[in-house]
Amino acid sequence: MANASLLDRSRTIAGPGYNRWLVPPAALAIHLAIGQAYAFSVFNKPLGALISGDVNNPAPADWTPTQIGITFSIAIVLLGLSAAVFGKWLERVGPRKAMLASALCFGGGFLIASLGVHLHSIWLVYFGYGFVGGIGLGIGYISPVSTLIKWFPDRKGVATGMAIMGFGGGAMIGSPLANNLMAHFKDSAPQGVAPTFIVMGLIYLVFMQFGVWTIRVPADDWKPAGYVPSTEHNELITTGNVSADNAIKTPQFWLLWVVLLTNVTAGIGVLETASPLVQETFSEGAMGAGRGVTAAAAAGFVGLISLFNLLGRFFWSSASDKLGRKVTYAIYFGLGILLYSLIPTLGHNLQLTLFVMVTCLIISMYGGGFATIPAYLSDLFGKYQVGAIHGRLLTAWSTAGVLGPLIVHLLHERAKEQGLQGAAAYQNVFYTMAGVLVLGLLANLAVRPVKEEYYEKGPVTIEAGGH
Repeated sequence: MANASLLDRSRTIAGPGYNRWLVPPAALAIHLAIGQAYAFSVFNKPLGALISGDVNNPAPADWTPTQIGITFSIAIVLLGLSAAVFGKWLERVGPRKAMLASALCFGGGFLIASLGVHLHSIWLVYFGYGFVGGIGLGIGYISPVSTLIKWFPDRKGVATGMAIMGFGGGAMIGSPLANNLMAHFKDSAPQGVAPTFIVMGLIYLVFMQFGVWTIRVPADDWKPAGYVPSTEHNELITTGNVSADNAIKTPQFWLLWVVLLTNVTAGIGVLETASPLVQETFSEGAMGAGRGVTAAAAAGFVGLISLFNLLGRFFWSSASDKLGRKVTYAIYFGLGILLYSLIPTLGHNLQLTLFVMVTCLIISMYGGGFATIPAYLSDLFGKYQVGAIHGRLLTAWSTAGVLGPLIVHLLHERAKEQGLQGAAAYQNVFYTMAGVLVLGLLANLAVRPVKEEYYEKGPVTIEAGGH
């Protein structure tokens, strides 16, 4: 089939003189689309009022917030699982075929979910957005990463930061797009949700085609002009290549799994509580008449930390090219422990400006952790199957996506049962997350170079993934 051959990895190999800076926009197109997942909460209230038509007074037959929230949890779990399962397939077939599969699953997930909304079947919504869309998230998340690392061996942090920055920024596009579409379709369907899902599914499917058809991979023997691989300043950077199957047999893989798990668990602790935290801590009762943080101001605060989530992905991962990955993660954890421990005090003392600054810095390091991890993996295991190894490591994200909110809700509910309010109701959350970061710091400090016994023997074909 002539059309099918256009998707083959061999058809995406760049010719001589190709400008490698054309690759990051292709990666960004995928990540800006699938990053919409971070904005799923804009659908929570409309989905909970499909029967009643009133977001403030849902009917008994309407879906509960818990039922709706499960959709996002399924999507994040499937992100990690599909990245782990399809990682080696991606390395074998190349990024174009993987990106197309991601676009079809992610866009198609919206279309299936729209039918679930129309029929008021929460299970169809789970299957569409959660299961099928979640597979699209996982394949799309890892599809550009190994390609970028191969194009930018001299600037791995910059390259992965550019793409993964897009995932952090996807909500900044997805949220207003969804709100405007729901407002437009409100008169033609309950809350305007079903047609909004259809339009968004088609928009993202088309938008992601830019990445699918512009992505290129370097020839096996390509390297940047004047680039000479060096491990002189960083003993962790390997000169060999480790397969995905061998990588999971090394202690380094599992140490980095703990590193990602702890960084994400703690960061989600802040993201999960951001709006109620700032409103309850700096309420009008605590601050004085007319000085409390309103719901609108809290929404602005959430937008601000989303911006720092995005910027941190590029800033910190780029800085890691100079500092080294291990040092960069030591900063995430060491500084993070201090800042998490400081937040309850800032809340008690009603120091709003400092509170906002500290929270933004914490979230920048949360985002930076996502963007720096692929480069860390490439340093330790080589370029051979780094996409597949990254995919397997993302199961730590799936675990943290469940663990983080669980810790937050359990500790916060227990504090409220004890009659604690405001900053006091959240202090154990932040002290616990500081403790979680201590585990991450210890795991990062334990990382050593991978032993040569795990290296592939003989020459390997990088892009073919050894198949």
